[in-house]
Amino acid sequence: MTSSGRISQSAFDGSKLRVILLLDLYDGAQQKFLDAYELMCNQVASVPGHISDQLCQSIENPSQWLITSEWESAPPFLAWVNSEEHVETVKPMHSCVKDTRSMRYSILRETHPNRQQAAPKAGGTAKAARQVQARVGDGVARHALTFTVKPGSESKVAEILAGYQAPQAKVDDTTRLRRTSLFMHGNRVVRAVEVEGDLLVALRHVARQPEVRAVEEAINPYLEQDRDLGNEDSARVFFTRAALPAVQHVVADRPEPAGLRRHALYCPANRVQGIELARLLARQDESAAADPNGSVYGSTVFQRDDIVVRLVDITGELDADPVASLGIQGAGKAAELERLLDGPAIGVEGSLETERNVNRLLSHADMLPVTDRTSADS
Repeated sequence: MTSSGRISQSAFDGSKLRVILLLDLYDGAQQKFLDAYELMCNQVASVPGHISDQLCQSIENPSQWLITSEWESAPPFLAWVNSEEHVETVKPMHSCVKDTRSMRYSILRETHPNRQQAAPKAGGTAKAARQVQARVGDGVARHALTFTVKPGSESKVAEILAGYQAPQAKVDDTTRLRRTSLFMHGNRVVRAVEVEGDLLVALRHVARQPEVRAVEEAINPYLEQDRDLGNEDSARVFFTRAALPAVQHVVADRPEPAGLRRHALYCPANRVQGIELARLLARQDESAAADPNGSVYGSTVFQRDDIVVRLVDITGELDADPVASLGIQGAGKAAELERLLDGPAIGVEGSLETERNVNRLLSHADMLPVTDRTSADS
């Protein structure tokens, strides 16, 4: 925990990352899977930030496999796993895998038995040279999806997405849908979800609900990227490309104020600066959450490639404190933000140090709220 608030999700804490992939293979697919894995290994070995990986097979059930990989930090892994290159690399595995589950963990403590250091006390272990601070969470996982619809269809898509019946919040005894927030910016749709318990279980539960499937089928004709939800490969590729991971969530370390309002800000990054823009906004959100008199109570930053979305819960109106609402603290940060943003895409020219341009940026970045649904007992 830091003095700036409670950070429950972060890709920017400087820790190494351990990725765990559990797989259940079809009978007879082992050799084909091994060939696909070797191909993937050859490609991922040259990815910046990748350290190592292991392939393991269960000693109890030969159809169950485990892939673990280690990365220098979360950002290079997220850039890789969300890339078109990764989508193409893992395609040969699809026909081999019956079920899969991915988990990602920051490495907070490590023991290096061969490192030269004083011997630990009896019964103890050697301490890692670097210890990353543990985050304080609320048991909630956050994730988002984003996709674009055909220009001219925005109002129809918004009508469809706003009108469906919400699925049952309770998934099982340990997993529950907490909140779904949906926004649009031009023809881009962003759907953010909050889940108590198992995120993957909740997403699969939602995807199976008749009311949700009906909405997904209804918007299919308007999507810029074709998909067939009845085809497992087509659905997998679509949702892989639509994934918009949360790279940081921070909430103020004070009681939740009354009258919070949720906004989403679309901040497209300049060229390949998406992760740096997300990092800047994450740092600024820590400062904003630390201000006991500030309007920002909580914020989640989502990032994929050059797409950066900041979901922010504030008191009062968004434009009442545009500097805090945008996460700009000081002239230096305004200049850095200006450098990282894709200016033409958000309609701002000139320095963000002027109040006029800050307000213009805020008005262009503010996304249209379509629906924001919270379960009754949240």
